[in-house]
Amino acid sequence: MNHRRTELLAAGAATVTVVLWASAFVSIRSAGAAYSPGALALGRLLSGALALGVICLIRREGLPPRSAWRGIAVSGVLWFGFYMVVLNWGEQQVDAGTAALVVNIGPILIALLGAQLLGDAMPPRLLAGMAVSFAGAVTVGLSMSDDGGSSVLGVILCLLAAIAYAGGVVAQKPALGSATPLQVTTFGCFTGAVVCLPFAGQLVSEAADAPASATLNMVYLGVFPTALAFTTWAYALARTTASRMGATTYAVPALVVLMSWLALGEVPGLLTLAGGTLCLAGVAVSRSRARRTAPAPVTAPEPQPESASDPA
Repeated sequence: MNHRRTELLAAGAATVTVVLWASAFVSIRSAGAAYSPGALALGRLLSGALALGVICLIRREGLPPRSAWRGIAVSGVLWFGFYMVVLNWGEQQVDAGTAALVVNIGPILIALLGAQLLGDAMPPRLLAGMAVSFAGAVTVGLSMSDDGGSSVLGVILCLLAAIAYAGGVVAQKPALGSATPLQVTTFGCFTGAVVCLPFAGQLVSEAADAPASATLNMVYLGVFPTALAFTTWAYALARTTASRMGATTYAVPALVVLMSWLALGEVPGLLTLAGGTLCLAGVAVSRSRARRTAPAPVTAPEPQPESASDPA
């Protein structure tokens, strides 16, 4: 019963993460019009670090153990810092569909790195689900791509973002063996903010001219898709493999399509809807488990007739 409860809590935490990460794409479109990539990343990380720091003080979390610092530092530099800057920059160079296409190789890289470095299992259902979801992501990306809207620089930046994302997740997993999800997220966010401090001057100058809506979206990105969503991600990651968690993020493109439809009035075409459905179907397959067959009943051996030479 406790194992089942843990699985349900981890699934709920993963759901919170993918919903908030999907909402981030809508907010980035607003904030990115007023803030440059580095300034937006720093503002988001500072907002997230402030929220996480307050929670840590209230909960009296303290510092992570020394054994967790390496994973926290690597994930903080790669995922919280480098990833956010190059993704913001890349999405200014390519259309949203191309960005989604390239970045969604991240879960595949997580599975490969997890198998090589963490010893994660690669069951057939996980591989099949990832294949279906990636096909859905490709479909969504192609349906949203604009002719001539891509550049070589933009594709390279999105590719670097996918690599940094995968490396950050795989580095974070061992740290969760000795530190709490809140500690790993908080100090990873602090590390990312330090990495982005060279953009402080841009953030100050751009904040003076940015509309209130863009600044509020930047703060939202820090508090919810960063502070809350990365914490629920770490909670779920501590209770499953990096490969399965990476596959879960394939639900994000489908949710982005739905949120853009509801919040921005962008009506998706049939091809986009079909791709989103494939993404969700693949996630369902990757997180399912094969049914266990009941063991055959053990029958007692039949008594053998006594031999004539046996003693009476």
